[in-house]
Amino acid sequence: MLFSEVIGHEELRRKLAHAARENRVSHAQLFLGREGSGNLALALAYAQYVMCENPSDSDACGVCTACAKVRKLAHPDLHFAFPVNSSKSSEKNPVSDMFLAPWREKLLQSPYITEQAWYESLNLDNKQGNISTHEAEAIMRKLSLKAFEGNFKIMLIWLPERMNAVAANKLLKLIEEPPAQTLFLLVAENSRQMLKTILSRTQLVSVPPVHDSALAAMLAREFSLTQPEARTLAHLANGSVVEARRMAGQSDDKREYFEQFVALMRLSYASKAENIILLMQQAEKIAGQGREWQKNFLLYAQRMARENFILNQQVNDAVYLAGEEADFSAKFAPFINPNNIFRLYEEFNLALQHLGQNGNPKIIFTDLVLKLVKLIVPLK
Repeated sequence: MLFSEVIGHEELRRKLAHAARENRVSHAQLFLGREGSGNLALALAYAQYVMCENPSDSDACGVCTACAKVRKLAHPDLHFAFPVNSSKSSEKNPVSDMFLAPWREKLLQSPYITEQAWYESLNLDNKQGNISTHEAEAIMRKLSLKAFEGNFKIMLIWLPERMNAVAANKLLKLIEEPPAQTLFLLVAENSRQMLKTILSRTQLVSVPPVHDSALAAMLAREFSLTQPEARTLAHLANGSVVEARRMAGQSDDKREYFEQFVALMRLSYASKAENIILLMQQAEKIAGQGREWQKNFLLYAQRMARENFILNQQVNDAVYLAGEEADFSAKFAPFINPNNIFRLYEEFNLALQHLGQNGNPKIIFTDLVLKLVKLIVPLK
């Protein structure tokens, strides 16, 4: 991947290229950014730049033998480790090499991937992936060999926070003192879940959310949106390429999210005993959807809560609602106020976290709707 193909982050791209040109290439770097920020895309572009035979001041050439192989994710000196797990069709003690075909396919479609989408592509049956001691041993074996073609051997580890403690401890010495011309590129979303001993051995490359202007340009180009439409979605995506693309391409799903949100809110603020039964039925209906749909719905609910709170505060210039959303929110906004907005946001976020940890959806959404009954009340 070329730096020019990374969405946004122009200044960071320049800094990475400049450091490589000046031979200031740290042997272990941590590309840290939240989901959708493009940290994996940047790491791949950096790897190609470092391995390129004829790089320019700002980018890899894109045409040399090394670039051609890196672009196909098939360079013999570019290695990958990522979270995996066993499924009904896979062997025990799985390691990344067993899943290189779907990994390449997924990244060649887009390097802006999510952890949950990766697991779903592997049919892990709601299991969470991990980077095991078997993976650590495989990494050590690979990096003990000499480079096949280039000057560098690169080990790109996606989501090192999924590495268990035993595996991390096995790699500590290797990350601290790797063989000559060996680079570790760790691509993480949550450094708090990583061992401090691993963090202390890496140079931080902080990847911020993508700027709205870059997101809007991408959306207008890829989805043929008008500039106002693209700017609105870019703002709502909150710096995430994944979320921006998801919203632009989910018109049918968005209608379902809206209807489900309206149903939950109306049942929550109408103080009737029979509504509890209806809420339980709604929770069960949501729990029957796919995990990615559930996650998207919770993100949508967070956005609607935020927009209604801003509308309630009469900061109309900062509200991004139109059509049915605007019509519903004109009456619903008083129910989202300073007394409950933070709790609501926390509860939606907690449900998202529990889904990410493979919690039982029926329990998660039953708990959520019962809390909504207490929280959705107008400000008196």
